[in-house]
Amino acid sequence: QVQLVESGGGLVQAGGSLRLSCAPSGRTFGRNAMGWFRQAPGKEREFVAAINWASISLYYADSVKGRFTISRDNAKNTIYLQMNSLKPEDTAVYYCAAQGSPYGSEERAPDYDYWGQGTQVTVSS
Repeated sequence: QVQLVESGGGLVQAGGSLRLSCAPSGRTFGRNAMGWFRQAPGKEREFVAAINWASISLYYADSVKGRFTISRDNAKNTIYLQMNSLKPEDTAVYYCAAQGSPYGSEERAPDYDYWGQGTQVTVSS
């Protein structure tokens, strides 16, 4: 059974930082994309960032460019999301996701086959 285990969420003041981690178990994702999405109360799930392992390309939503950084650790089969200069509007449940094939779009949620349980990030003003 494939599981994506997230950690690192919490409560932080505006301007602060958090680092999220996602460690898959049950399979490796080879050259497939992995990414982060978020969902705030009353809003749809939205793309945050993704990394394509095959092309070593990084993708970011405009709202987080310059503040968030996605990275990977091949040895640990883990991806990270470093979030700096956090704003209250970043408050959401953050989900790690992975694609089962290398053919999907990195920014489209329906193209991801595996999802974590989510971790809450709350930014106070």
